[in-house]
Amino acid sequence: MLTDVFVNRYEGTTIWISYGESARRFMVQATKMVTEQLFPFYINGEINKPAKEGLQRIHDKLAMEIGVDPLSPLFLGTYRHTIADVLKNFLQREFEASFDPDVHIKRRISLVELAVREYGDQVQAANRALPRQLAVDKGIGLAGIAKSLKMAEYTTAGFTQRNALMNQSFTANLDELNERFRQAKFPLSYHNGFVQLSSDALVDKTIEKPFWELVANVRWENVQYDMLRAVDQRDTGDRDASLSAARALESTIKIISGMNNWTHGKENGASHYIDNLVSQRNGRFIDVWEGEILKAFFAKVRNPLGHGPGDEPIPALTHEQTSWAIETCMSWIKSLVSRIKH
Repeated sequence: MLTDVFVNRYEGTTIWISYGESARRFMVQATKMVTEQLFPFYINGEINKPAKEGLQRIHDKLAMEIGVDPLSPLFLGTYRHTIADVLKNFLQREFEASFDPDVHIKRRISLVELAVREYGDQVQAANRALPRQLAVDKGIGLAGIAKSLKMAEYTTAGFTQRNALMNQSFTANLDELNERFRQAKFPLSYHNGFVQLSSDALVDKTIEKPFWELVANVRWENVQYDMLRAVDQRDTGDRDASLSAARALESTIKIISGMNNWTHGKENGASHYIDNLVSQRNGRFIDVWEGEILKAFFAKVRNPLGHGPGDEPIPALTHEQTSWAIETCMSWIKSLVSRIKH
């Protein structure tokens, strides 16, 4: 099965031209994050089987994508390394002059990306399972049974607390990873399963980070997909980056229209869905002037890029204009989603 990894997405984009002390230090920090914080291989001196299985999955996915299996030697003499050691040795492999620093670092960033994504998938699965666990507890009185057996972890409070701690741990690790990137002077940030280029720390803090947090719910899956694609396309010079960002914005508008039962089936394009949000009858979700700005964006930015130019020159935005378009779409989506009453 194909796995989307950082090194392949940015194959044609050179990010590093040397491997220095900050990169070496990051690899040690990344090792500890992966094998001690996200997937602690040992707990109280015993091998943690779920962590072992998770690390093996991460190894196998990256090995498949970069064509190196195993990622580092399995044996030292007759001693067989644990999977945690294999990943540690891969991440911390001493850099040699014959290596390409860009590829060397990208491969290791890919491992970190896969590890955080794997843990994030586990958190999402736990979040989806929590309502079912609480419903079972309520239905059969599991809390009372667990309490009488002194098994607090299986009570409603136990399920809820464990889930909350898991989410808190994941958030803390994400914040740490992005801070580690900053300290290493890596122009990167991690959001919603992917490591991407992030050259503007202020934009990342005020626009991108709040944006990704707001669209983390499965309801916004298509929005996430198109915006992730937009950022990757911008960073690799693909002219369709702004178009993908506009698709994410249009999806957001359609979802909000649908979830409020404003969609009537006669809409023809983004403009009519915007009208649903502006409508006084629907409670004026956005003001008229906001609707006019949104329509102008689709008319002036999305439509020229989304239609065939005929015998005219192919329309294209500069890198700066593309970044503006993506950040504008992120800001609009953030604003629109924030207005939803829960």
